[in-house]
Amino acid sequence: MAVTLDVLSWILLLLGGGFVLVGGIGVIRMPDLYTRMHAASLTDTLGTLCILGGIGLQAGLTLASIKLAAIAIFLLLTGPTATYALANAALMSGVMPRDAELPEDLDP
Repeated sequence: MAVTLDVLSWILLLLGGGFVLVGGIGVIRMPDLYTRMHAASLTDTLGTLCILGGIGLQAGLTLASIKLAAIAIFLLLTGPTATYALANAALMSGVMPRDAELPEDLDP
């Protein structure tokens, strides 16, 4: 049983590291602010959750795994909210998405 948990834990850790790596490459390669935010927010959230899950499997059912679950819930709530707030602030300040027009109600 311990070997199965170790293998599953390492799979989650490597998968999470891969997601974070792809997100970092996406931030460098994407052409504008909005696509960069999309690449960063999705892969970082998923990558972080995979890494926390792998660490939680290594920790077992202890106080540390409960703290990791609390961190995961916090990240699930704050990550998308921060990304939305950043995108909304960029849109309101006039940073346009590539090849897009503002909706009629947002025209200056």
